[in-house]
Amino acid sequence: MDGEGGSFRLAKSAAVKLSEMGERTKQLGSAMRDPHQQKRIILVIVCVALLLDNMLYMVIVPIIPDYLADLESEQSEHVHLVLHPNTSSANSTNQDNINKDNLDIQIGVLFASKAILQLLVNPLSGTFIDRVGYDIPLLIGLTVMFVSTCIFAFAENYATLFVARSLQGLGSAFADTSGFAMIADKYTEETERSRALGISLAFISFGSLVAPPFGGVLYEFAGKRVPFIVLASVCLVDGVLLLTVIKPFSNRTRENMPVGTPIYKLMIDPYIAVVAGALTMANIPLAFLEPTIANWMETTMHSTQWEMGLTWLPAFFPHVLGVYITVKLAAKNPHLQWFYGALGMVIIGASSCTVPACKTFGQLIAPLCGICFGIALVDTALLPTLAFLVDVRHVSVYGSVYAIADISYSIAYAMGPIVAGQIVHNLGFVQLNLGMGLVNVLYAPALLLLRNVCQMKPSYSERDNLLDEAPQGLYDTIKMEEVRAKKKGYSSAGNCLSVDENGFDSFRAQQSSGQEYT
Repeated sequence: MDGEGGSFRLAKSAAVKLSEMGERTKQLGSAMRDPHQQKRIILVIVCVALLLDNMLYMVIVPIIPDYLADLESEQSEHVHLVLHPNTSSANSTNQDNINKDNLDIQIGVLFASKAILQLLVNPLSGTFIDRVGYDIPLLIGLTVMFVSTCIFAFAENYATLFVARSLQGLGSAFADTSGFAMIADKYTEETERSRALGISLAFISFGSLVAPPFGGVLYEFAGKRVPFIVLASVCLVDGVLLLTVIKPFSNRTRENMPVGTPIYKLMIDPYIAVVAGALTMANIPLAFLEPTIANWMETTMHSTQWEMGLTWLPAFFPHVLGVYITVKLAAKNPHLQWFYGALGMVIIGASSCTVPACKTFGQLIAPLCGICFGIALVDTALLPTLAFLVDVRHVSVYGSVYAIADISYSIAYAMGPIVAGQIVHNLGFVQLNLGMGLVNVLYAPALLLLRNVCQMKPSYSERDNLLDEAPQGLYDTIKMEEVRAKKKGYSSAGNCLSVDENGFDSFRAQQSSGQEYT
């Protein structure tokens, strides 16, 4: 009887758990049918993907140099004992200097390989995203990032590490671009879009600044593999969540997606070109200082290892503050987005010029915080502007335009590990910072070209042409309902007047532009 009772209780508890799982699945399904909940879940998935990408990018900073140095010393000692068993200590010292130079070159190439491959793949990934939608490329990016992270964990030579780093660039080209494009597509109102992109930038900052101490602590106490295994596990969970919630292979809305503007046409758009240039210039100081500031701190300040490891950590807080301030200001004065970006570039330039004047670790924190605060202003103001420019001047498909943004970042981070060291060696650390600061200050006036962007009228794109016909699928049906709601003077998102965040009625602007042609 006791055995039968125990079996009955186990069966009953299993039934209760299955019932609870069924209820949770129903709740998740109902949440995905709610547009607001769906947007929030998608934002979480994208933010985790961006967090992982930037953590993997920076987590190797405290790990790889030490790990490669150990590999190099083991190999050089073995070769030295076999080939030159009786050489003098002077020759050994010269050999150590040569090995150190080779190690610096290997580290620079390894760090830059991710951005270089990302730079090469982005034009193709942007076009691919425009063709197939945003969810499948995001899944591809997460899958490649998971594979590259696992390779990092078990790599035992430089060639394998190089393959893993390059694979990460391939995954980033899909994950980052499709993530930003998906946010721009789901958040159509300018205020919501700026807020969502600002949240994603905060996750990027958190990943970049927290990854070095995270990797350094785990590497010190648990070994090389543990940091990468943790990141791979989070990547796997995010991919499963993407498959469960968004269901990319069952999403039929992309069948009726309009054809996006080719990436080469977006590149020659003067407004998009100015924004892309600003994104590159604003990120050059960060990309060039990351591989050079540690050696400068060691030689000029005699900084300890923990000070060099925590150099960028305090800058996380002003970066988040900059994102928050820019989102709030953009909601009140959307026509001043260009000014916020220009102000950010001036702050970056001034902060870069003051870095060489710092004599202590405490003094150095202030200009580094200024650089990250300025980058937050530039990125938060200009990334939504790219989506708005596509809306009003091209077709509202965002893969290619955010591939251009990713190219802008990749240019800075591809040059940083390779070029910055040569500039410091040939000209000096002071000249490097003065040059970066001057470039940012001189580029800031170029953003004046964007001052009248908010007055542009939306283009009558292929997406609108699709809606003039009978709806062909779920995508067209939803968009047709939104257009009907706007014609009645209401928005489907919040039952408010159909005037967008830039201060003009998009439907009325289309009507007036249509009357001009008639």
